[in-house]
Amino acid sequence: MSKVNPILLDEQLCFSIYSASKKFNHFYQSALAPFGLTYPQYIAMLVLWEDAPLTVHQLGDRLELDSGTLTPLLKRLEKQGWVERVRSRTDERQVLIHLTEMAEEKRDEVYSRIGQCQTLLDMSDDEIDDMMGELVTVKSQLDTVSQERKIAREVDKQV
Repeated sequence: MSKVNPILLDEQLCFSIYSASKKFNHFYQSALAPFGLTYPQYIAMLVLWEDAPLTVHQLGDRLELDSGTLTPLLKRLEKQGWVERVRSRTDERQVLIHLTEMAEEKRDEVYSRIGQCQTLLDMSDDEIDDMMGELVTVKSQLDTVSQERKIAREVDKQV
């Protein structure tokens, strides 16, 4: 049996992404603290600032979060005064998420505070665009692998 040479930690793409993610989380935790927002709440607010009102399902699809994760997050945002959850008049099963006046008023302040991240990275717009393109490719490849494995598991169950 031949010995497999392991990929060392510092050569692992997954570790580089994980480590960078932790650093981003620390930055965002500090930057968002004055607003009482967590990073997941912030990204929900970003989507809502772009497209509100949205249903919980629409917001979950955009953030790639299930309702079990999203509902408590939205309840906290509502309690803090950022959003209002309203049952749809046309379909009682749907809950629409609306921005509050406070959320509209604080949007530019939040954007300004978070905008410092790109400045602190000292990366050009082109460099950031290139990196985002690479990360989209990685995400897409991982989605493909995940889907293929899911299909293979289903086939195995049927055999």
